[in-house]
Amino acid sequence: MSASDTPGEDGNTEYGRKSFKRSKSHFADRITADGRDGWPVEAGRYRLVVSRACPWASRALVSRRLLGLEEAISLAVVDPLQDDRSWRFTLDPDGRDPVLGIRFLSEAYDAREKDYPGGVSVPAIVDVPSGELVTNDYQRITLDFATEWTALHRPGAPDLYPQALRDEIDEVMEGVYRDVNNGVYRAGFAVSQEEYEGAYRDVFRRLDWLSDRLADRRYLVGGSITEADIRLFTTLVRFDAVYHGHFKCNRSKLAEDPVLWGYVRDLYQTPGFGDTVDFDHIKRHYYMVHTGINPRRIVPVGPDLTGWLTPHGREALGGRPFGDGTPPGPPPVAERVPESGRPPGAAAV
Repeated sequence: MSASDTPGEDGNTEYGRKSFKRSKSHFADRITADGRDGWPVEAGRYRLVVSRACPWASRALVSRRLLGLEEAISLAVVDPLQDDRSWRFTLDPDGRDPVLGIRFLSEAYDAREKDYPGGVSVPAIVDVPSGELVTNDYQRITLDFATEWTALHRPGAPDLYPQALRDEIDEVMEGVYRDVNNGVYRAGFAVSQEEYEGAYRDVFRRLDWLSDRLADRRYLVGGSITEADIRLFTTLVRFDAVYHGHFKCNRSKLAEDPVLWGYVRDLYQTPGFGDTVDFDHIKRHYYMVHTGINPRRIVPVGPDLTGWLTPHGREALGGRPFGDGTPPGPPPVAERVPESGRPPGAAAV
């Protein structure tokens, strides 16, 4: 999610006035076990910068938790609202990231490439010693967490991108990305009725396909959680709170589809998923930043979040969430979602 698309304290008045096109990640270096791009996997060297509002950044949050990389790569959480200098560290004391020593994520971008003209996006990984941005490649970061950071995975970490299933995972993820992850944005930021209706049809055609696929299987590919589930989850968890109304994807709510509603609650209640979700950040970001769509910046009170904690019954489909692995432990205290961002009655862990 790019801050160049959302300049100014009042959010982005351009959203809803020009056709939406997602930018490619400009900084696509990889952090690998062999360090072939100059960035070797190394415990404590890098800092992951995320917004809990952003579905793309939330993928990295879930992956990091499931794989137990909390000690290996530290975490910075930005304010869900930006100003014209990009994502800001106003949630930290004195408005400065305590590890990187910067007030705005753009400073790490500038350290890597001065006067870079593109967007300042999250997730971003920053090299702590130099203060330089390493990568903002949201499509690659989590795949590398799963495959390149294995030496630093916790004991019992699941295999989120198993070799034998990669072709099927990639195929499923491609359709989910095009029609769901990106499709809701194309609908929400459409500038014509025709453009909106095309994106709307894509979203619900794919959701219907996913509902059929998940009717008799617990997870998207294979018998345990994979990268494909992570990528779908971060959009579905935002659907009723944001995309249904704010982005006009309103044929039906997710809670009205028994299969998808059960599937997303199953994941939400799985350690590593729901404990990364902050509904307060999600709603405030979308409704207060996108002033081209919501000029009054009024944040809706609903929907009722208590349903996220209700039984889903999908254990009957079989499958093991972590395969041969084990669930992650509780998140570090400093990283727990505040009560304001959790459903009533949800524990911090």
